[in-house]
Amino acid sequence: MKQNKPVRERRAMLAGMKPAPCTGSYVFCSTTDQEVIVAARERALAVFHEQEGVSFVLAKDVAVELGFDASMPMSRIVLGVYSALDGVGLTAGVATALAELGIPCNMIAAYHHDNVFIPEEMKELALSVLEALQYASSSIDGAE
Repeated sequence: MKQNKPVRERRAMLAGMKPAPCTGSYVFCSTTDQEVIVAARERALAVFHEQEGVSFVLAKDVAVELGFDASMPMSRIVLGVYSALDGVGLTAGVATALAELGIPCNMIAAYHHDNVFIPEEMKELALSVLEALQYASSSIDGAE
């Protein structure tokens, strides 16, 4: 499978991010219970081992089924740009644009794409902010 070259330059990352909303609700949760860890691991969108326990990003229905608090459901927006792992500024640019309108976000950078998680009720506003940021970044002379 041919892979595109990763983008490193801040403006090019922002201009190429193509924010795309995903369906579904997600919950961030953590546990030290080994049975729950085993049950959640294969169904998780993301897993991270922290000193305090194993953290998961789970679909809301899975989180509820496993007994986690699902009172803060999050929506997911995938940034379509293939940002380089050593690229600088994508997360800062996205978080700053959202923060200016009081939209909290949690970023998860995976290998190919960055993912933005925002409170469900702010999904449409966040998407419009990210689309405006992408447009503004692509309109600047010299943007790739």
